[in-house]
Amino acid sequence: MRPFKHFLILPVTLCFTLVHGACAREPLAAETLTQETLTVPYPAHTVFIYDEAFNNEIDSRVVVFDADHQRRLGQIDSGYYPNVAVSPDHLEFAVATTYWSRGGHGTRSDVVEFWDLKTLRIKNEIVLPNTRLQGPPTLYHLAYSKDGKFLYSHALTPASSWTVVDLTSRKVVTDIDTDGCVQVIPSLNRRMTGICENGRLLSVTLDDSGHEQSRVQSDVFFDDSKDPVFIQAIPTDVGVAFLSHHGQVREVDLSSQDVRIKKSWSIIGAQDQQWRPGGTQMGAWHAGLHRFFVQMHIGKDGSHKDGGSEVWVFDTVSHNRVARFVIDTKRYGEVLATQVTSDRKPLLILATSQAKVLTLDAGSGQILHVKTELGQTPWYVVNP
Repeated sequence: MRPFKHFLILPVTLCFTLVHGACAREPLAAETLTQETLTVPYPAHTVFIYDEAFNNEIDSRVVVFDADHQRRLGQIDSGYYPNVAVSPDHLEFAVATTYWSRGGHGTRSDVVEFWDLKTLRIKNEIVLPNTRLQGPPTLYHLAYSKDGKFLYSHALTPASSWTVVDLTSRKVVTDIDTDGCVQVIPSLNRRMTGICENGRLLSVTLDDSGHEQSRVQSDVFFDDSKDPVFIQAIPTDVGVAFLSHHGQVREVDLSSQDVRIKKSWSIIGAQDQQWRPGGTQMGAWHAGLHRFFVQMHIGKDGSHKDGGSEVWVFDTVSHNRVARFVIDTKRYGEVLATQVTSDRKPLLILATSQAKVLTLDAGSGQILHVKTELGQTPWYVVNP
């Protein structure tokens, strides 16, 4: 028993030295907690960054980040693999998420939570059917209708559908079968659009009660067996753009009753045949400056999930490449997600495989800031 007695004596002697010896310190002053109200809409250089918190999928959060001053404005708890959206008036942040009664298991509960963007406090929630799509977020797994009356939630059981929530009555209205089409892209006041494996788009228009009024499919605009497109739609000034694995840009005009698919154009020239786009959110569109930013990597036979070692910049009118921004992947990691702020002097925000967020001058490509404290996996960024 002698070793055990010595083990007890040593800590007692150490504690005595710390209390009565030269290492003693005055007690720390009590801190006062304060709360600030944020200005909404946020500045143009504010982004929401999804943080998977050290690969802990059941405890993710969304960080509200000031890219100019490189500081956190706050964070929004977002549960398990959340789907998120900002309201049209920029006053509310919706989080569709999942909780289990025993943390990572037990009784499942799907909800959509509504957060006040001034206080970053939760306001209320609506219970969803336990069919919500769970996975790394994209910009179009959850969406407000353009007039803010409805919320559209992507469901997967594995059958794909859209759950329609009436934000006035705070109730789920219906579930709309999409015939396997994915993403939920809002346009006009009552229309949702998704991309289908048959190479078409499905558009569903709702009536004032939130039920399906009509549906239509577009013409075929890609061949899934030859050159599939990334499902991650990229917002443009009149709709969205889809980018194919081989670098074809397919713009979709959603600004009128007729969904119009424009003539495709390529970001890969004859001298660039080894280059491919890839990642989790592989491009960003600046409508005012007519610029398209795409993360690219070398690897003709590589994975479409591979991040980029360069960001290519294209003129969306002439379709010419106007710049290449080289990223030091050993120092910063590969670029997984790209976003650009919407003002006249924009910043380019890049999330990397090393859990770093890079802030660049979108005009010159100069790296202005590198942030490393935003979590293990900042998968994507989105303008407010």
